[in-house]
Formats: sequence, C-alpha cells, structure tokens
Amino acid sequence: MLQAFTRNYHDNSTDAGFQFTLYCDSCNDGYKTSFIESETYKKGKGSRLLGQGASIVGGLLGGKLHDVGYAAERGSSVLSERFDGHSPEWQKEHEQVFSRAQNEASQHFHRCPSCTSYVCDQCFNEDEGMCVQCAPRQEIYVAQARADAMRRNIEEAGQNATVWQGNIESKTTICNTCGKPAGTGKFCNNCGASMELKECPKCGAKNAQTVRFCNNCGDNLQQVAVPTGVCQGCGTQNPPGTRFCGQCGVAIGVA
Repeated sequence: MLQAFTRNYHDNSTDAGFQFTLYCDSCNDGYKTSFIESETYKKGKGSRLLGQGASIVGGLLGGKLHDVGYAAERGSSVLSERFDGHSPEWQKEHEQVFSRAQNEASQHFHRCPSCTSYVCDQCFNEDEGMCVQCAPRQEIYVAQARADAMRRNIEEAGQNATVWQGNIESKTTICNTCGKPAGTGKFCNNCGASMELKECPKCGAKNAQTVRFCNNCGDNLQQVAVPTGVCQGCGTQNPPGTRFCGQCGVAIGVA
C-alpha cells in the first residue's frame, strides 16, 4: 500500500507510465509530478493488461450504462483493484517511481512543526515557519479583521439610519369645483379654485368652500355672522365679552 507524506494524493498511473498528484493538507491544491514511462510497458509485458483494461472500460460503457448505481459501484471497484494482476516487475517499478515522485513533490510542500501538516507555498508563513492556519500572515489577518469591522460598522449604521422622513399616511385632496385631484397647494392644480377651508363661526370646524352647512355642528355657513360685541340697538362696538352695551345699556346680542 502506497503512503504519501500528504494526507491526500491521487495515483494517475497507467500501464504506460507513472504519475501522481499530491494535495496540500490545508487548501487541497494539488501538485502533479512528472510522468515517468514504464520500462515494463516498453518491453511489451503490458499487452495483456491493456486488453484487460479495455474489457473493464467496455463493461462500464456496455449494457449496464443505463444503471447509474451499478456504474458508480463498478467504477469504485475498478479504482480499488486498479493494479491487481500487474506483474511483480511493474508493481516494483510503480513503488520506486512513487518514491521518486514524493521526492519531487516535497520541494513544493512545507511541513508545519505545530500541526504536522504538509502545506503548499501559499499556505505556509515563511516568517513564522508554520502554516497559515497556525500562524496567519499579519498583513492578511489585519486586512481580514479590518474588512470584518467595516462590515459590522456598515450593518450597524444601516440599522440606525433614517432613510425616509415622509408621512406614513397620506390622502388625495379632490377639488370641489372641478372634481379632480387638486394637489397640495392653496389652489387647485387643474382649475385654480381656492382650496382654503371655511371655518364654522359656531364650532370652529374646517369645511370646504362649497359646503353650505357645517359638517361638525350643522350650522348654516351661508348666514351673515354678526360681529362680536356690536350692539344691535345702537351699533356701538363693545369690547369682547361685554354683556350690555356701554352706550345704550341694551343687552349685547338682543335686538
């Protein structure tokens, strides 16, 4: 059983030669070793194995192709039994090349003394002599911390921000003269009629200009209001709140 120095590797070898991919224990990026042609294959001893490999592929692509579960199961079986039946010379050569491949790949990996993982150049902190999981690069860690803080600040500012200050409730004012939306001004946008409200002299409620009776107390809005404090006997203007005329003594409001 071959054992790579990294935790994961893939054997790309065929009858014609040998090649391996070893993966970084941290980021899982792989390094593929150089292809080494098989001496056994060149001597013609692999012809029988080529026929066997062709029959396996044919079995996978034949009548069972429609059965996905069968194909997946058979595919994993082929991988596990990939080198069964090879000659002892081929298997010995395979082990020797695997050792050479590891020596080649080891130039592209670093062993972390803290966690004992083998990592690629990108995952190794040269300044600290450890992998970036155990000793993150300062500039990257600072940049990441600043980015995290910025996101938190933006989220907090967004939660506290007032993005709209309008009124929740609104209604459209219809002009009593032309019957169309009048807008928000003092005069109708369509016909120019005054949109000022008429105040009821009795209760002070606001009413439209065309309303004849107060919509709050029912008082006639068309009658002429008598000025407050005017004596109906002699016409003298008295101060507000006066009950009797100071000129003629008549009770205010009594003819």
